[in-house]
Amino acid sequence: MSVSALVANRLSRMKRGVPFSIENFYSLGTTTSVQKAMSRLTKEGQVARVAKGIYSRPKPLASIPSIKITAKAEEVAKTWARTHKYKIAPQGLEAAYRLGMQTQAPVKTVYWTTGPTREFHVGNEIVQVKHTTETKLQWINKPEGVLFRGLLSLSPEHTPLSTLHMAFKRLNLQEEEAIQVLQKLSNSPVLKIWKYKLNQLESSLRS
Repeated sequence: MSVSALVANRLSRMKRGVPFSIENFYSLGTTTSVQKAMSRLTKEGQVARVAKGIYSRPKPLASIPSIKITAKAEEVAKTWARTHKYKIAPQGLEAAYRLGMQTQAPVKTVYWTTGPTREFHVGNEIVQVKHTTETKLQWINKPEGVLFRGLLSLSPEHTPLSTLHMAFKRLNLQEEEAIQVLQKLSNSPVLKIWKYKLNQLESSLRS
């Protein structure tokens, strides 16, 4: 079977609307032959290029099948980071908003990453990815990580204890888990200014 046929065959099994890296196909042939096959399929409309080296099978919109969507810009950013082995997570204000610690949604969707700063445009969606330190991206995909990044964007003086309680409720943590998370955050040198308030929260959870 030709490289072009192998690429088309694997592509047919890819979920529509989900971005993927062309690197997933390089095992099927030479880099050049895979790129040529993908370029031809893009011209035919079988696949859409949503960023450099990242593609997606167009997905018909349920309400209007004639309109096809390719992928969400956020998912493209995550695919890019995964491909290059960069860490990536919603920036502090976004994390705070998702946990109810910030009532106003950020104007722009911004992610922090250990990779370079860049923007991803998909249709009308724009996602900014900003380079930051490893320190701000610790505890990736863990509840303490979301809280950590949320706290970085707020001040303890203007954050009532009730707001922190609500954030923990949204994480659906058991009491023992919540206390472990609090202790991790309290011991973080980066959150030194939060230590007193976090200790207050721990005391209230234990009472």
